Amino acid sequence: MTLRGLRFHLEAWVARALLGLLARLGPEAASDLGGAVARAIGPLLPVSRVADTNLRRALPALDAAARRAVVRQVWDNLGRTAAEFPHVRHLGATAAGPGFELVGMEQVAAVLAGGGAAILFSAHMANWEVMLRAFQLFGRAPATFYRAASNPVVDRMIVALRGGDGLRQFAKGRAGARAAMEHLRGGGLLGLLADQKMNDGVAATLFGHTAMTAGAPATLALRFSCPLVPIRVERLGPARFRITVEPPLAHPATGERAADVLALTQAMNDRIEAWVRARPEQWLWLHRRWPKESGS
Repeated sequence: MTLRGLRFHLEAWVARALLGLLARLGPEAASDLGGAVARAIGPLLPVSRVADTNLRRALPALDAAARRAVVRQVWDNLGRTAAEFPHVRHLGATAAGPGFELVGMEQVAAVLAGGGAAILFSAHMANWEVMLRAFQLFGRAPATFYRAASNPVVDRMIVALRGGDGLRQFAKGRAGARAAMEHLRGGGLLGLLADQKMNDGVAATLFGHTAMTAGAPATLALRFSCPLVPIRVERLGPARFRITVEPPLAHPATGERAADVLALTQAMNDRIEAWVRARPEQWLWLHRRWPKESGS
């Protein structure tokens, strides 16, 4: 075995042991542990300065103390999200405790009854891994994209843990994009996270500043004439969430494809901005969302 192969297997052993420990703890205890560790360590890391810069740019009314409090809670949420990973596929709609409450059943019913393709979009808020659970539980398993881990052994573990209930996962890249288009062409559901910077994306705005945004959700929704459905996830407690399925965004119809893609992408950013303004401590501010010349 090569040194690289040995490193991969050692990393996989550590990951398997950690995931096993979190699984044995149960969802609430695992969430609390992850939050405590991340709250203690995260604010001390240099990347927290990225979050502070982003907050000053997007929410200038917050003073330094308020920004520090938000950053601390961002780390808490991130730690909880990581620690909840082994449990997400087992969460369901419950009245209390681990799981989620579902708002917008009429929207879920409309998408399911339509029987055709639909694109579901959300953001890196609360635990974004639970976004697709509602549709999995109602009989139309969606597909999604994922970024493959550099360690192939760990990657197989992550894919297996995230999978189940028919969830299809496409690796990011050209092959994954082609597979996603075939999935939509066949009337499938596709779930996307739409809040990360994409340098070759669409120049939409977010919090009043230019934020290069992936145009794929809007492009695909227009190409396949399918609904683009906002799904908001909020954390209510350890391993406890509210999933709100909102009405699909209206499709613009100017006849100019580039203008329509920009308008629909902007509508998508507007929904995400509203979610973040309501619960800023639950968004991943650690990401360099805006160009450096815009202050981040």
